[in-house]
Amino acid sequence: MKNTSLYSRHLALQGKMVPFAGYMMPVHYTGIVHEHHAVRNTAGIFDVSHMGEFIIKGKNAESFLQYMTINDVAGLKPGQAQYSAMCMEGGGIIDDLLIYRYSDRFMIVVNAANIQKDFKWLEKNLMDGVVLKDVSDEINLIALQGPESRRILQEIMPSDVSMLPFYHCIEDKYEDNNILIARTGYTGELGFEIYGNLNVIPKIWDALMEVGKEHGIVPAGLGARDTLRLEMKYCLYGNDFDESTNPFEAGLGWITKLGKGNFIGRKALMKKKEQISRRLVCFEMMERAIPRHGYPIFLGNKKNGEVTSGSQSPSLNKGIGLGFINHPHTKVGTILEVEIRGQKKSAIIVKPPFYKNGTANI
Repeated sequence: MKNTSLYSRHLALQGKMVPFAGYMMPVHYTGIVHEHHAVRNTAGIFDVSHMGEFIIKGKNAESFLQYMTINDVAGLKPGQAQYSAMCMEGGGIIDDLLIYRYSDRFMIVVNAANIQKDFKWLEKNLMDGVVLKDVSDEINLIALQGPESRRILQEIMPSDVSMLPFYHCIEDKYEDNNILIARTGYTGELGFEIYGNLNVIPKIWDALMEVGKEHGIVPAGLGARDTLRLEMKYCLYGNDFDESTNPFEAGLGWITKLGKGNFIGRKALMKKKEQISRRLVCFEMMERAIPRHGYPIFLGNKKNGEVTSGSQSPSLNKGIGLGFINHPHTKVGTILEVEIRGQKKSAIIVKPPFYKNGTANI
């Protein structure tokens, strides 16, 4: 198991450490619900250093990413970020990812469990004029999320981050170390993700924790990260989609740019767009019960799908979940039943996101 550069901080804060994607990571400190509410109301700070980072540069870097990913990289200007995914030839999702464009290169950020798989896939399809490097072990990542995050970050950074728009990023320095500050996150709240080397990230963590005291900052673990993303219907690879799922089923049609030109999976996806047999839906429990991954979903007496992600929502104080439902039963307002420990509990399909008051876009 690997440790991030913040491991000693987690121990000092009495974080409950668990193995996750090859790393020992904090699942919570003071408790998932407390950390969740802090992010929704003030600020939370997360160690997300287990994520993978690849640098892609060279004269054909843009063309390569256009071919490898489903969103339109050509429209991405230096200082902008983009949510995207890579697909197999048959249209199944290899991984979802973030692309950051620098003036002279791209950085893509992939899920921790998929680092080796993704790198091999990119390497297998590498074009002439493209340099690909895995820098996952050289870069660590802090996510500062919540309505107070901008005020906290501005107090320690030399650059003005107050006007940085959503899904934009800036290169900066902190104590002579190069860092990237991005207006991105996985919580639905105003927030920033800060990428830097293994020496500078602990210094930034300490500074944010210190100035954040008067703003209600709380260290937050993977547990709160999961409940926060679920309330926003932000999908988790391996739970809500995988290589057996195409983007249209998973609700990722909005990032699938079939008209941009050729890319891996395009031909299959053009057909799949017209033949969607199931969709990932949001549902709320209508009685006190908590849905969990793998629980069967019934429509009448017939099994119609299964839960992909589920939890008690700290913000809504009710059970919520995501699950695949077969057509034509995916409309908002449809009543379902989730089998929980042998008992069927009523649920209703709702419009995403579950939590409507996020501050991410302000």
